[in-house]
This record gives sequence, C-alpha cells and structure tokens, in this order.
Amino acid sequence: MSAISCLSSHTPTRLAEASRLVAKVGSALVTANGQGLDEAAIGEWARQIAALVASGRQVVLVSSGAIACGMQRLGWSKRPSTVPELQAAAAVGQMGLAQIYESAFGSHGLKTAQVLLTHEDLADRTRYLNARSTLTTLLSLGVVPIINENDTVVTAEIKFGDNDTLGALVANLVEADALVILTDQIGLFTADPRKDPNATLIQEAAAGEPALEAMAGGAGTTVGTGGMITKVLAAKRAARSGADTVIASGRERDVLTRLAAGEPIGTLLVAQQEPLAARKQWLADHLQLAGRLHLDAGAVAALAEGKSLLPVGVVEVDGEFERGAAVACLGPDGREVARGLTNYGSSDARRIARRGSHEIADLLGYVDAPELIHRDNLVTL
Repeated sequence: MSAISCLSSHTPTRLAEASRLVAKVGSALVTANGQGLDEAAIGEWARQIAALVASGRQVVLVSSGAIACGMQRLGWSKRPSTVPELQAAAAVGQMGLAQIYESAFGSHGLKTAQVLLTHEDLADRTRYLNARSTLTTLLSLGVVPIINENDTVVTAEIKFGDNDTLGALVANLVEADALVILTDQIGLFTADPRKDPNATLIQEAAAGEPALEAMAGGAGTTVGTGGMITKVLAAKRAARSGADTVIASGRERDVLTRLAAGEPIGTLLVAQQEPLAARKQWLADHLQLAGRLHLDAGAVAALAEGKSLLPVGVVEVDGEFERGAAVACLGPDGREVARGLTNYGSSDARRIARRGSHEIADLLGYVDAPELIHRDNLVTL
C-alpha cells in the first residue's frame, strides 16, 4: 500500500458540528439499480434530512436519477448513447423524481425546491452569484433544495461522474462544511474489492492526496456514470473551500444522521484548511482582479475591524467590471488593503459611491445588498 494510512477511526472533524451539509445520492440508490424509483430509500433519506433540519442544520440534496428514472418510465433497459435520447430521458425522469421528493419531504412538514444547474451556470460569475443567492435564501427559509444537473439542455455529451462533480461545486457554492457522497459502495478501498481480496477500506485520508486517484476505479453500475475516481476528485474540489468529504454507502442504516453525530462510516477525506482560511486564500491568491475601489480612511479602518465595505466609504471606482468580479481595495495612500467580490458592477458602484446604503434603492431602482462587498467575500491584506 502507498503512503495512505488506514486509521481505526475518523479523526474528530467538522462533520459532527457542521451546520451546512451537501448530500449527494447516486443513480443506483435512487432507482434501486435501475428497477424504478426506490421510494422507500428516498423516504428514508427524507426522514434523516428532516431530523438534521430539526436539529438546526441546513441540508442541500444533490440527486442523480433523472435519466435512470426516465429510462424506466420509457421502458428502456440500456442507457441511450445519443444526446437527444439522454435529454428526453432526463426530461421524463425529472418529473417523477421531483414528485417523489416533494411527497417524501412533505410528509415531514418540509418544503422542497427543484434547482436545475449546469456547470456553465457555476462557471459564469453572475449566474454563480444568482445561484448562490437563491440557494442560501432557500436554506434560510427552511426549504430543502433538490439539485440535479439540467440534463435536458446540455449541448455536450453528458459526462462521466457529473453529479459527483456537481455535488462538490454546490459545496463550494454554498460554503458547506461537509459533502456526503452516498453511493452503492461502503467507501474507498486500496484496490477494487471485487477483484482483489486483499483490498482494505481507507477510513481516513487527506483530500487531494495523489495516491487516492491511483486507487480509484471505474464506473460500477449500468445506470450510473460515476466511479470512485469522480468521488475522489469531487472531494479534492470540495476541499478547496474547506469542506470535508465522506464517501459512504447510501444503504447503511441512518447513514446521514449517524455521520452528523460523528460516527465513523465509510471513507473520510479531510480538507487540509479550515473553511474560512481556504476561502480567504482563494480570494487573496487565485482571482484575477477586474477593477479597483479607492477608499477613505474610515472605510479602511472598518475593514481592519472585520466589517463589510459599504458604498459610503468608496471615493472612486477604477475599471469596468460586472457584479461578482474580484476588485482591489486601495487606501488613501494608494496601497492595497483588501480585495473581494463586489455585489455591484462598476457603473452601479460609481452611482452609489460616497452614498449611504439606504440610498441604493433610490439611486439604482433596486437593492442587491446593502454592502458593496460583504465581509464573507472580502480578505484584508
């Protein structure tokens, strides 16, 4: 075996104290290995998520299964290979998937919202921010977002392991504390246990370790498209925003509630940075700056105290940029004191500069946020 160490139990992590979780369930679980929607299993996940919500946690569910459900409804035994057929299956299956989730969560007094995304939605900064605002608002209202890729409109071939990646992107998007990938396997092994009797379960490792990718295998079912490699890569991506990842069996009894209680189940892939530190590093080091905001001394002092940047503290705006762009914040002496993601584009930022937050609506005709840059999207330098 490589440098990966299989521990006897999980190191205490943020999972037991996580206030926001993203759970991803695969096609084989949702559809009982292709034999139609598994309503009992979906009901169990709804029950567990309801328990987590009742305990004060927020949960986003990323669910595969639309294409597999559509195949079952259309009487197809083999996954189609053409894009139009895949899109048609997704369109048919999404109806059934949404209906059963709505019913399952409704029995526990919870409302659900269907959110269909593509990777392009999360690559475009404006659409990214719109999706983030929608999801965080839904969570604040106690609604459980049910997310799937918008397979009916993708123009490229539906890719291998898409919803594992989507789960990680959503974890980044909502700044989740943990990503739980539920699959039909009990976790990540040192080799394929179906072929190697000496394979052992990796109970804990650091997300992003190169050796993990070498150990991961290919797709394991006829209805899903992902394998362990996509889950390992998803954990690596989720770790960029500080989220730990657990890969575990969706057929394990009370898997979500037990994981949330801190019980070691499956494989834990640990993010090496705290969530805030990871996000701040991303803001500080990995964004191309699109413009500059010149601040007065009062605004500089407020930022040093960890406060948000209000428009009243901005005296000048340089550059042309859109909402969500990364901008530098300069003090009166011209030195960069902070950088962050702006809630307003450059033209609107110029209109509200030096003005109070209460004036934004009158000046712009709308209010996206009272801050020009929220403190969660800002790092001081």
